[in-house]
Amino acid sequence: MKRMNKQIRTIFMGTPDFAVPGLKALIEAPDFEVIAVITQPDKPVGRKHILHAPPVKTVALEAGIQVIQPEKIKTEIDHIAELKPDLVVVIAYGKIIPQAILDIPQYGCINVHASLLPRHRGASCLQAPILKGESETGVTIMLMDAGLDTGPILRQEKIELKGDETLTDLHDTLSELGAKALIPTLSSYCEGGILPVPQDETLASYIGLMTKENGRLTPMRTATELERRVRALNPWPGTYIELPNGEHIKVLKAEVDERDHKRAVGEIYTENNELFLACRQNSLRILKLQRENRNALDASDFLKGATEIIGQVVKSDTPLIQE
Repeated sequence: MKRMNKQIRTIFMGTPDFAVPGLKALIEAPDFEVIAVITQPDKPVGRKHILHAPPVKTVALEAGIQVIQPEKIKTEIDHIAELKPDLVVVIAYGKIIPQAILDIPQYGCINVHASLLPRHRGASCLQAPILKGESETGVTIMLMDAGLDTGPILRQEKIELKGDETLTDLHDTLSELGAKALIPTLSSYCEGGILPVPQDETLASYIGLMTKENGRLTPMRTATELERRVRALNPWPGTYIELPNGEHIKVLKAEVDERDHKRAVGEIYTENNELFLACRQNSLRILKLQRENRNALDASDFLKGATEIIGQVVKSDTPLIQE
C-alpha cells in the first residue's frame, strides 16, 4: 500500500474486547498516529467490587498512549479539540458521540459496526442475525452522523452463516474482520479514494439492547426460535427457563428435536435420559444447563440430581417480548 505524505493524527474511542483488534491495527499502521484513546471508566467487578480496566485501556497503556476515561463524553469536547485530531475511529465505545465531537476532525468520525447496515442498527447487532435465522452478516465501516448508525457507508465485508454460530463465534469473527478492513478503508478514504454512500432507509431495521428478560425461554415460541436464542444470548444476557416456583435454570446449549410431541406446551420431559422442553412447535433438546450457584452440567448428569423438574411446566410470556 502506498504511504501517505504525513501521519494521520487519530483518536480511538472504544471499550470492550470487540474493539481491541481494531485498536491494535491502528497502532501498527505506519500512516496513522494514535494520539489518544478514549474509553469508559474502570468498572467494579464481582462481590468485592474490584475495579477492572476496559480491555482497550490495557492495550493503550501497553503502547504508551494517553488514555482518557470520562464519565460523560461531553466534558471532553474542548480537550479533544485541543488534541487536534485529523480523524476519530469509534468501535463499540458504548455511548452516543455528540455532534460537537463529530465536527472536530478533518476526516470526521469513522465507526466499525457489526452488521450489514442499514439492517440491525443498534446495540445488539451481533445477536440479531442469529435471532432472525439469517444467512449472512458482516461489518460496516461508516462515516458517523448525528443519528444512531445512520451514517453513509465506506465499506462492507460479509460472511455466510451456517446456522450453528454462537454469539462468541460472531463476536470474534467480526471483530477480526472489521480490524482487517479498517486500515485499507481509512487510507483510501483519507486520500479521497472512497465516496461515502448513503444508507437506504427503506431497508433499515433496529435492535435494542438485550436484557435478562429477553433471555427467558418461553415455550410459546417454536423450538427453532428458542435454539437460536440460546446461541444468540449466551454468555450475555444468558438464557433460562423459569419454573413455577420462580427458580431460573440457565440453558447453555440446546438443539431442535423435530419429532412431534403430545405434551402440554411448556412441559419438561425426558426420553432415553435426554431432557426436553415441549414448545409450541417441536421440542427443545436441552444439552447443557446450570442451576444458580451450581456448576454447569450436561443434561444427563443434571438429571441425576434434579428429577423433580420432570413434568413441571415452565413460565411463558403473554404477550411475547418483541426484539
